[in-house]
Amino acid sequence: MRELGPRAVWRGIRRGADRLDTATPKSRDRAVDALRALAILGVVLGHWLVTALVADGGALRTASPLRYLPWLAPVSWAFQTLAVFFLVGGHVATRGHALARARGVPYGRWLGDRLSRLFAPVAAVLAVWTVAALALLLSGAETATVHALVKLALSPLWFLLVFAGLTAATPLLARVNPLWPLAVVLHVDLVRFGFGGPAWLGWVNLGAGWLVPFTLGAAWTRGELERRRAGWVLAVGGAVATAGLVAWAGYPASMVGVPGAAVSNLNPPTLAAVTFGLAQCGVALLLRQPLRRAMRGPVAWAAVALVNLSAMTVFLWHQTALMATTATGLLAGRLPGLHTVPGDLGWVAARFAWLPVFAVALAVCWGAFHGFERGRRRQRERPSRVVLVRRGPGSRSAKGVRRA
Repeated sequence: MRELGPRAVWRGIRRGADRLDTATPKSRDRAVDALRALAILGVVLGHWLVTALVADGGALRTASPLRYLPWLAPVSWAFQTLAVFFLVGGHVATRGHALARARGVPYGRWLGDRLSRLFAPVAAVLAVWTVAALALLLSGAETATVHALVKLALSPLWFLLVFAGLTAATPLLARVNPLWPLAVVLHVDLVRFGFGGPAWLGWVNLGAGWLVPFTLGAAWTRGELERRRAGWVLAVGGAVATAGLVAWAGYPASMVGVPGAAVSNLNPPTLAAVTFGLAQCGVALLLRQPLRRAMRGPVAWAAVALVNLSAMTVFLWHQTALMATTATGLLAGRLPGLHTVPGDLGWVAARFAWLPVFAVALAVCWGAFHGFERGRRRQRERPSRVVLVRRGPGSRSAKGVRRA
């Protein structure tokens, strides 16, 4: 039997990519899928780079290199891509709802289909971590360690809850001007930070803050953001506003949460996080044409399609992959970049070396749990069966066609 060499493998990849490229409808805007894939990979890499589990005696505690090396804050600017998620989500939701209405699809059916895409794979995560938490507690693990692990594993779920709420409200949000939720965020922060208002008031921004990019996505659907000028206004204006808020208003430079910090830009979202999101949305809009050109290549499009087909699995299990690697590594002792305090550049270099290991662990999780996402997708996309039905003698044709 002839062995498969690199050239044969590459030819196989090219043939598969060509088939996928041919099967993709010409009307599909591949830039949307590319932006979603970039946002997913940004979140995954960001978490893997700034999330540390420090082995402290017999317990594990969360830490971040951004606490010890604050000048690394630009890392969070590159990998905190949640605003792009909501931009694309708002665009896809409003466009999909408009198409569903045009086809006479009831709102409940449309919403149920969209929410099933989000929450079908969640059951596996909850089941696995319920069993894991109980097993750890029964084995004598410290409560603080179990709490830290479960919190990291389930942290992606907050995004799904907010996203699901905005998706459900799509018919009401389709015409909302993004300036309205932006004004809410501004006033909440003014009361909270400027006048010493209660801290709980900041949680109003959990909905209002992410409503800004979501409604920008709706504006994209309406055709109001097609000119490049819109992208430049958002990118430059958002960047300037964020720089001013960090430099003169006392907002943190990091766009992700830092353990031990007095204020987080993300938990709950602040005005700085929202203006930063506006800058990201502007860049995303400017990248649409370059991405459309890049996605004409079958291999590039196949890679993006693969990420999108596995989006929920990757999003829900990437933190578990990190923790599984960390727990397994403890068998060999405290390893740099994995269990040590993230307090110097040596830890950063070691963490980069661990990224391929995290990717392998995520691939294992993908193999084990992707079926939950794939099964639901197959159920939605299953074509209707064509059934030949013999008609009565009075019909024009002896056979008819019925869709099952």
